[in-house]
Amino acid sequence: MSESTDLKKFLAKLGIDNLNEMQQAAIAAAADNKNVLLLSPTGTGKTLAFLLPAIKEMKSKVKGTQALVITPTRELALQIEKVFRMMSTGMKVTTCYGGHFMETEENNLREAPQLLIGTPGRLADHIRRGNISTPTITTLVLDEFDKSLELGFSEDMAFILSELPALNKKILTSATDIEELPEYLDMTGAMRLHFTSDAQQQQQLTLEVLHSKEKDKLPALLGLLCKYGKGQSIVFCNHREAVERVGMFLTEEGIVNERYHGALEQDRRDEALCKFRNGSVNVLVTTDLGSRGLDIPEVQTVIHYHLPHNAEAFTHRNGRTARMTARGRAVLILGPEEHVPEYAGESLHEIVLPANNTLPAPPLWATLFISAGRKDKVNKVDIVGFLAQKGELKKDEIGLIEVKDFHSFVAVKSSKVSGVLSLVRGQKIKNKGVRISLAR
Repeated sequence: MSESTDLKKFLAKLGIDNLNEMQQAAIAAAADNKNVLLLSPTGTGKTLAFLLPAIKEMKSKVKGTQALVITPTRELALQIEKVFRMMSTGMKVTTCYGGHFMETEENNLREAPQLLIGTPGRLADHIRRGNISTPTITTLVLDEFDKSLELGFSEDMAFILSELPALNKKILTSATDIEELPEYLDMTGAMRLHFTSDAQQQQQLTLEVLHSKEKDKLPALLGLLCKYGKGQSIVFCNHREAVERVGMFLTEEGIVNERYHGALEQDRRDEALCKFRNGSVNVLVTTDLGSRGLDIPEVQTVIHYHLPHNAEAFTHRNGRTARMTARGRAVLILGPEEHVPEYAGESLHEIVLPANNTLPAPPLWATLFISAGRKDKVNKVDIVGFLAQKGELKKDEIGLIEVKDFHSFVAVKSSKVSGVLSLVRGQKIKNKGVRISLAR
């Protein structure tokens, strides 16, 4: 099969017609250069920009791991794995990250995958334990490298690179420019691709400000979500405790929301993102952990409940909206003693809230939890068939399905939930007894 045929096949699997300008440039640069530095904002399609060149270098019949992708977060690692699996390359992929059983990863690594994805700390741990054999790795991708440096992973990354004797191609991606790269990267003579111009996003992003009459901004936030509640919104707070407080307040006021921060267990974080992706909730309250590296849809409104610590954080938060060709808005909620920071500029539209709040309609979808996943040989087709036959659901009453290792999430129309749960109680999927419930 030719290279162009492979590309068309992969894009068809992903439901993509054509690559964008940045992706085309990255693929061409990787073909002609040993080292590539790709600077491009969050949400512009960097995953394909490095996966396609990596796949080109990999050979399905060759044993051993050939490509390694290092990411700063678990969520980003899982997102990359998801894209790779959707492409149906026929090659094995394994993902390693903290927050779940080391034993599971050790079992998956017994047969070396062609592609290995993971966070720096967990990958370094596996290498030290001898679970990962590195001499066959020839391609390295450092995705969201600036974030990895910010999180303090430099020592782990330096160790990993020292264990890659056969490395002949490095692709480094970043959402922000890095003036001085660490020496251990050895990116001498790298082809630098700059797609970080803010001009396009500024044209598509509307900046607004809402002045809170009270020091406690919760009433102002409620009014704002009632005004813009039809679309999906992300509310950014500076602390985990604030995320919990804001989320609880919104729940009490009738705004369906999910919370996302680093103190939550990984399974709980996965569930929160899944419900936001599938439309079971329209509001995600998060720390800056939610500003980058997450597989979430385009959102209409970014809300800065707390002012960002700096211009870079402001940029990354706003990167969750007005991506590619879409339009979006970012709103700063200011208390009586707060002022618009310099990095936000001067041309902010001031929001005036209606005198009375009208709560947005509840989400049309709800999320079901199914206690079976990939390791149980259960896939999306199995789940659709089960819900159609046993749950008596029509195709348009079944939404986004996400199959994890040991469980699955599926969106169904909210109006059908109670009936479905009654019909499927005690039923089996592929002869396996499963627990099905409304996701918490």
